Amino acid sequence: MSIITSRLKLPAVAGVLALGVGFAAPVAAHTPLAACYDMGDGTVLCEGGFSDGSSAAGVPIRVMDGSGAVLIEGKMSDNSEFEFEKPDGEFNVMFDAGEGHQIEIPGSDIVQ
Repeated sequence: MSIITSRLKLPAVAGVLALGVGFAAPVAAHTPLAACYDMGDGTVLCEGGFSDGSSAAGVPIRVMDGSGAVLIEGKMSDNSEFEFEKPDGEFNVMFDAGEGHQIEIPGSDIVQ
């Protein structure tokens, strides 16, 4: 193999490796995290985020009754929080960051 041929292959191999690394980065998983708290004043505060430290700002939140009917809809604030009046009866809170990134929290788990 000539020196010219080997010098041409090195940049090509480096480029392919760099391209592979570029594709690997977006594959890194980030698991959704969400928790809701009964604030003791008739309201519920939910906080959310992702395991990689990403903000949940703008993530849709739905509060549904026991039959699945939507009672309250909103989005996480810039601080990744959502506060709402606690409904009477059975309810669930859905943190919906897209397919595979949803967390449903039963109202019975939201206690003082």
